[in-house]
Amino acid sequence: MKKKKIFILLGHPDCETLSGYLANSYEKGAKDAGYEVRRTNICDVKFDPILHKGYKEIQELEPDLIKMQEDFKWADHIVILYPNWWCTMPAILKGLFDRMFLPGFAFRFSKEDPSKWEKLLKNKTARIIITVGMNPIKVRFLFGDFTNELARGILGFAGFDPVRVTTFGPSERASDKKKEQWHKKVESYGKKAV
Repeated sequence: MKKKKIFILLGHPDCETLSGYLANSYEKGAKDAGYEVRRTNICDVKFDPILHKGYKEIQELEPDLIKMQEDFKWADHIVILYPNWWCTMPAILKGLFDRMFLPGFAFRFSKEDPSKWEKLLKNKTARIIITVGMNPIKVRFLFGDFTNELARGILGFAGFDPVRVTTFGPSERASDKKKEQWHKKVESYGKKAV
């Protein structure tokens, strides 16, 4: 039986955070279960996060972005962890997708009908893990769905299905006991590759 290939992307610009701790938890669970695992921490990636001319001009990809595209193609399952900042992901993580999820890599628009597109990253699944400064249910009630941009607008658009989302909060005030519960939950996701 083929081993599942998992790519973990820590999307917090500071690796020494709760998001990093939970990325370690997932990675441990996945490796303990015998899956093939690759990981990238965005804090270690060297690239310009700004897509300066949109799609009008081709902006050459830096080596780290080329490697990450290869990791996305290689993986059966992607795990992305980040903090909720202003009801979205950190700007550096959004910039990574702006630069990397290009036509021909993640999608291809139909020439006949611009409202249709081909999803080029199909047959892959994803898990998004978001840390939130307050109760996630309260954030959703006050501001709406803060997970949609990445889950549906980026990964879903490119073909990932299903995309599962887990939120943990309030993260700043979480006790060590609560963080340990989150660690065990995320490690169990890694063991099951979900």
